Amino acid sequence: MVPTASLPAVGYALGAGIATGVGGLLVLLFRKTHARALSAMLGFSAGIMIYVSFIELFPEAEAILRNTHGEQRGKILAILSFFFGIVFIALIDELVPEPGGTSASGKRRSAGSHASGKLYKTGIFTAIAVTIHNFPEGIAAFISGVRDPLFGLSIALAIAIHNIPEGISIAMPVYYATGNRAKAFWLSLLSGFSEPAGAVLAMLILGPLINDTLFGMVLAAVAGVMIYISMDELLPTAREYGEHYLSLLGFVLGMGVMAVGVLLLFHG
Repeated sequence: MVPTASLPAVGYALGAGIATGVGGLLVLLFRKTHARALSAMLGFSAGIMIYVSFIELFPEAEAILRNTHGEQRGKILAILSFFFGIVFIALIDELVPEPGGTSASGKRRSAGSHASGKLYKTGIFTAIAVTIHNFPEGIAAFISGVRDPLFGLSIALAIAIHNIPEGISIAMPVYYATGNRAKAFWLSLLSGFSEPAGAVLAMLILGPLINDTLFGMVLAAVAGVMIYISMDELLPTAREYGEHYLSLLGFVLGMGVMAVGVLLLFHG
C-alpha cells in the first residue's frame, strides 16, 4: 500500500512537470515566428542548459559523491559520469539520420527541407535532454517532499520555474520546423511527464535502491547530456538562423534568468 505521505510529494513532481508543458503552451501565442527571434530563443535555451549543468547539476553531483566516496574518488566518479552522459547522447546522435542527406527514395533533400529537418532534430534532441533531466528531478522532488513537505514544495517550485523556458526550448524549433502548434505543445508536455514518472518510480520501485552514489552519478551524467545538446545542436542552429550577436545575447540572457531565479528562490 502506498503511504499517504508520499502522495503530496508525487503531486509536487507532477506540478513541476506540467510547467514544461506551460512553456510549450506559450508558443501558441506566437502568430508568426521570425528567424531572428528563433535564433535568440535557441541561444536562450542553450544558456539555460549550460548554466544548470555547470552551476547546479555537476557541482551538486560532485559534492554528493565526495561525501559518499571521499574527495578524490568522488571527483573521479563525477567526471566519469559526466563524460558517460556525453558519450551516451553522442551515440544516440549517430543513430538519428542527418537532415539534408539522402532520403529513402534516394533523392537529395532540398535546402529548405534540410533547414526544417535540422530544426526538428534540434527540438527532438532538446526534448530528449529535458526528459532525461526531468526524471532525476522528479526523484529529487519526491524524496524532498517525503522528508519535509515544505522543503519539497520549494524544490518543486524551483524546478517548475526553470521548466517553463525548457518547454519553450522544445516547442519553438519543432513549431518553426513543422508549423504544427499542437505537435510542439504535446512534445513539450510529454517531456515534462518524465518528472512525475520519476517520482512514481521512486515511490513504488526504486525506494530501497536509491542511494547517494546512484543519485550523484545520474546528476553528473545529465549535466553531460545537456552540455552536448547545447554545444552540438542548440548553439550551432541558433547561429544559422540569425546574427551571431543574437544567439550570444540569448545565451547570456538564458544564464542570467536561471541565475536570478535560483538566487530569488534559495537565497531571497
